[in-house]
Amino acid sequence: MCAKRNCLLLFMVILHLVLEISSKWEFTNFKCTSLDKEFTEFEYCYIKSINRTYKYLSFRANLLKTPVTKIKLNFSLFKRFSGYRPFLYNMTVDSCRFLAKQKSYPVAAFFYNLFKDSSNMNHTCPYDHDLILDQLTATFLNHQFTKVLPFPEGDYLMETTWIAYDISRAVIKFYGSLT
Repeated sequence: MCAKRNCLLLFMVILHLVLEISSKWEFTNFKCTSLDKEFTEFEYCYIKSINRTYKYLSFRANLLKTPVTKIKLNFSLFKRFSGYRPFLYNMTVDSCRFLAKQKSYPVAAFFYNLFKDSSNMNHTCPYDHDLILDQLTATFLNHQFTKVLPFPEGDYLMETTWIAYDISRAVIKFYGSLT
């Protein structure tokens, strides 16, 4: 049997270790596909691994027919269960309307907040410039997926389909793992 002081110290050490255990988000793959090469081309689309713990995503989509005044975005979340299966969300949002009134779309706002600080897609229509996502790190996503809206551990795919003038123009897929 331990002395009261030693037991208290042991309890505090165990409690500290338990509180230090947390989930971690990590990017595993990133794919950008242009469905209409006359409308959109990707100049680059990659994951850059700086070291074992620091990775970021970047892409540049060149809009070839500007200005773009009518944009919709379909985003679907998938979780891997013997292949990727739909998980929680599959919705299409009028991007021009959403950017004008973000509070009207709380689910879309959650996913938009994942990348808005790393991109130039933070204003309402029209878009008369290339779309850029620059160095989106896993750190912010880790906080969003573990603290703000906790997700269960597993492998995820967030697929976004970019629709302009009611025609699908591009698909961007974000793959990640929450461990």
